[in-house]
Amino acid sequence: MILMVPYLATQEWIRHLNYSIVDDWRPWMVHGQVAGYTRTYSNRMTFATVKGAGHTAPEYKPPECFVMFDRWISGQPL
Repeated sequence: MILMVPYLATQEWIRHLNYSIVDDWRPWMVHGQVAGYTRTYSNRMTFATVKGAGHTAPEYKPPECFVMFDRWISGQPL
């Protein structure tokens, strides 16, 4: 089973939460390369993208997805 999260719909949902942006779009890196971009909100939620992955990020960008998950589960920032 492959999960998909529509980017624009997610952005709209987040906008309706009315949290202010603490850290606007910035790149996150894997092995010295831009892996995607993040935006952090006042409720400590971070929205992260995986560059060039489309809707099936784990299928097309497994190393980046592993790093993103590993950092999240261990409490490290992207």
